[in-house]
Amino acid sequence: MSSLRRMSTERLLAVSGGLVVLVIAAAVLASSALSSGGAKPPAKPLAAALHAALTAPKVPGLSARVTFTDKLVDSSSLPTGSPLLKGANGRLWASGDGRVRLELQSDNGDTQLVVGRDKVTLYDQQSNSVYEAKLPADAGAAHPSGAKADAHGVPTIADVERKLTEAAGKLDLSGAMPSNVHGISAYTLRIAPAHDGGLVGAAEVAWDAATGVPLRAAVYQQGSSSPVLELAITDLSYGTVAERDLAVAPPAGAKITSIDLASKLGGHDSGGETGKSKSADPTGAKAVAAAVPFTLSAPATLVGLPRQAVRLVHLGDGKSGALVTYGKGLGGIAILQTAGGGHVTLPLLARRHHGEGGSGLPQVSVNGTSADELATALGTVLRFERGGVQYVVAGSVPPAAAEAAARGL
Repeated sequence: MSSLRRMSTERLLAVSGGLVVLVIAAAVLASSALSSGGAKPPAKPLAAALHAALTAPKVPGLSARVTFTDKLVDSSSLPTGSPLLKGANGRLWASGDGRVRLELQSDNGDTQLVVGRDKVTLYDQQSNSVYEAKLPADAGAAHPSGAKADAHGVPTIADVERKLTEAAGKLDLSGAMPSNVHGISAYTLRIAPAHDGGLVGAAEVAWDAATGVPLRAAVYQQGSSSPVLELAITDLSYGTVAERDLAVAPPAGAKITSIDLASKLGGHDSGGETGKSKSADPTGAKAVAAAVPFTLSAPATLVGLPRQAVRLVHLGDGKSGALVTYGKGLGGIAILQTAGGGHVTLPLLARRHHGEGGSGLPQVSVNGTSADELATALGTVLRFERGGVQYVVAGSVPPAAAEAAARGL
């Protein structure tokens, strides 16, 4: 199994985009019968509209056609046609017990995203690569209506109102805006960060007013009226979904990378002292520094942002790394550090641009070391190796901010 630190930048971006798409796609589990007609629904308080969606009767399964839009990176600069990087049409299947499969189709090969009870799987046919992320034990325990199936049952309107009040300090909520999505009477909610939003301007979610089925989800860059990412349902039907439609079976020779997300790590940095977490993994700068096979770089502040947490992360093949976060909200910066092993190659881009060994990405200098830089509409990723340690710097920040953070390590 290959290591995350060996992943090409394009594949790393595809995995990140894939997980975002899965979060959006998994929401399509709230359902009953499809509404017909093209009128907009009557005005309704947001809490009431959300409560109606949560309490809608569930169905045994659903299938749909979808359109995925991705404008994170200028498509003209991408040498390959990955559906996750350039957008595509496709199909979606979901079962009543919370499993989802999303298939995005392209002339260069399909991309399959599957969320199961205990793991998320991404299969890219073009590169014959599989990325698997093990989920926490309770990740698949959500009720198909979108509410947790616990002793308290579905939230009441008062519960929803209380949660909205709690979110008001962090998010600006539009309310339930009457709308129409592909002929279906719907409500649309626009969500914007109240502060620390980085380059993210807002997100929108639209759902069937009669059934609570999410029909569209989109993310917008600051100052833009068109979405950077969008997943929209154009056709939807209900019924039991066959098991074969909920799984993907990659060829035996597929390259596999495993990422362990099952460990539940601790929260805020403990000021450098040993921290405790539910998974017994060490947290805090001193404890993590002692647990990784390289010299950890975790200054107390970085580009004016205070250090928030230092965590041990598991990358598969028994390898571990460190994740250090700075700042709060989407405007924060995350640093992933792993043991190096020579120059990082990006083969998928290299074959098209610079020959084997080149990255095909813009290069910037980080204290004399050459770094690959991937700038997108919603953030920047830098990757470089120095002193036997590989660093991945990521945040919803402009390139200049990410470069300054890298130089501060």
